[in-house]
Amino acid sequence: MDVNLIYLAIMTGLLAIIGAVTIAIWLAGRSSGPKKIQEISKEIQKGAVTFLNKEYEVLIIFVVVIMMILMIGETHYGKIEQYSWIAFGMGALLSALAGNIGMRVATMANGKTTYAAERSLMHGLQTAFSSGAIMGLTVSGLGLLGVATMFLLVGESHIEALYAFGFGASSIALFARLGGGIYTKAADVGADLVGKIEAGIPEDDPRNPAGIADNVGDNVGDVAGMGADLFESYVDAIIAAMALGAAMAVVKARQPFTPEDDDMLVRLMGDVSITGDQAMILPLLLTSVGILSSIVGILAVYGLKGGKSPRTALLSGTVVGAIMMGLLSIPVITMYIGEFVSELYIALMAGLLAGMAIGFSTDYFTSEERSPTKHIAKSATTGAGTVIISGFAVGLLSTAIPVVVICIAILISFEVAGLYGIALAAMGMLSTLGVTLAIDTYGPVADNAQGIAEMAGRGKVARQRTEELDAVGNTTAAIGKGFAIGSAALAALALYSTFQSVSGIDHIDLAEANVTVGLFLGALMPFIFSAMAMNSVGKAAMSIVDEVRRQFREIPGLMEGKAKPDTERCVAIATKSSLREMVLPTIIVIVMPLAIGYWSLEALGGFLAGSLVSGLLLAIFMSNAGGAWDNAKKYVEAGNLGGKGSDAHKAAVVGDTVGDPLKDTAGPSLNILIKLMSIVALVFLPFFV
Repeated sequence: MDVNLIYLAIMTGLLAIIGAVTIAIWLAGRSSGPKKIQEISKEIQKGAVTFLNKEYEVLIIFVVVIMMILMIGETHYGKIEQYSWIAFGMGALLSALAGNIGMRVATMANGKTTYAAERSLMHGLQTAFSSGAIMGLTVSGLGLLGVATMFLLVGESHIEALYAFGFGASSIALFARLGGGIYTKAADVGADLVGKIEAGIPEDDPRNPAGIADNVGDNVGDVAGMGADLFESYVDAIIAAMALGAAMAVVKARQPFTPEDDDMLVRLMGDVSITGDQAMILPLLLTSVGILSSIVGILAVYGLKGGKSPRTALLSGTVVGAIMMGLLSIPVITMYIGEFVSELYIALMAGLLAGMAIGFSTDYFTSEERSPTKHIAKSATTGAGTVIISGFAVGLLSTAIPVVVICIAILISFEVAGLYGIALAAMGMLSTLGVTLAIDTYGPVADNAQGIAEMAGRGKVARQRTEELDAVGNTTAAIGKGFAIGSAALAALALYSTFQSVSGIDHIDLAEANVTVGLFLGALMPFIFSAMAMNSVGKAAMSIVDEVRRQFREIPGLMEGKAKPDTERCVAIATKSSLREMVLPTIIVIVMPLAIGYWSLEALGGFLAGSLVSGLLLAIFMSNAGGAWDNAKKYVEAGNLGGKGSDAHKAAVVGDTVGDPLKDTAGPSLNILIKLMSIVALVFLPFFV
């Protein structure tokens, strides 16, 4: 095995981090604007840091307990792979670090974006996008750096320790996504229900006590949570491909070589003829190419000057990054393997194109410029009930295209390169994560910038420009969620393929009662988990609603704008409620595959398959329905169908309120659920066989 290539991957990861630092230095030098903008920005940043610090107090306990369990499993029982406890800690640390850096940069950029937009729309766009670029490069850089470094430390003989790296990343991601999602939607729902509907004031009115908490939530949920979410998808896809390569090496080394071994190789790799070492190193090289392509895509966004719309500028980054990935991966495969292996390239491109197709599908079903969302907005003219009905219909229908696209990608990649091809497809979808995550993170930053413009009482031009940036951000955020769901499905399938290969389960036989029971229990898990997440949002939101009502009632002069609300109280309530509510669902997600696996390995295979299918469909439905409801509300607020304050607007707000916990709490958390359960099964597999 060529160790120098692993060092090359490490250097590429460092290059991404250097790029992020360079952009951060530029962003720090941008003006923060007048004192009022700075004060609001600092309040938001303070609330976000407070939440993360409290969350980490819980996470540290969890991480230490799991590391001790893995250490005992290794030293006392001899069943857990050596170095797993170290790998788990590193995965958890890097996942938390990626989200933390992204959140801090986003909160720094919020006010800067507001002020930059007063200069020009493009300056506002570039400022908001810069914070996203830092996030994208940090996540992809730390992901590649972490996996490559861990592989260098443990070596091929202990590659199973990488499963624990993914376990650590997935665990932190679920806490960040679920905890941040509960926080942001509790604050958002509380601000909307009391502020918009009861008090009749704008969403980001400085009189609203939950306004700051709402803006804090955008950062801890859609920035820190999304960063940790995609970090674990990124590393899980790389780990799955490397593990399948290691499995192929083991089969090829068997003596004597049997027909059964030949069948296994065909299943693992199709008709592709490469060595096990090549199959293990290639994912690191292709990930390096993805980072370089992302950097080019980011530069493409910066390169566009005035005259281009924000939507066009951001879309150009995605397209350029994808084109560069398609071009650069050809010479890399050719030079490393010694010839151009078209099967590997086709599998990689199948995932890359599938990711773009899912993004465009999400855009169609959630953008306020498209007919599905306009249909929901029009239904608001007849009341909240029809808004809910039409939104549910759009969400359900929106599952069709992503599922068909994923199925096509699976069929193509498996046909050309077996299970390894599916893992490459997952990597292909995530290959340009640096630029796609940058565009996604732009959304909450633009949203906060618009809120700050409103709360700081900036002029009409600043508000119009930040509203335009925010409108584009809503679409990019929805596309980002669709991309996250699609990539999660392929990454989970790659992990499931690894589980099948390592466990020796060749097929899932529905004629076996254990398998059927496992299948149904697995399909049930996303529903139970989503119910718990939704209830958690409801409980936390009730606390915020009560507090906002109390302040409007008890603080003299608040509604007249003569007194300031106690925003810190709402931040504290949202923080405490979300951290309390996130623990039980996370524990259930980890314990269930352990319990099923201890009972029956075959049932565990059915359990993972069932959770993957139902989790994917439910996540797409909830994310797209919520996004469509949100943009239908914004379509009305733009002056259509009666505009703000009309009956249609009130009905659309109700739809948005229902959709908020779907698209920002339960839906995104399911991405992590389907991957986390697979990685838990892999880590603890020695106890089940």
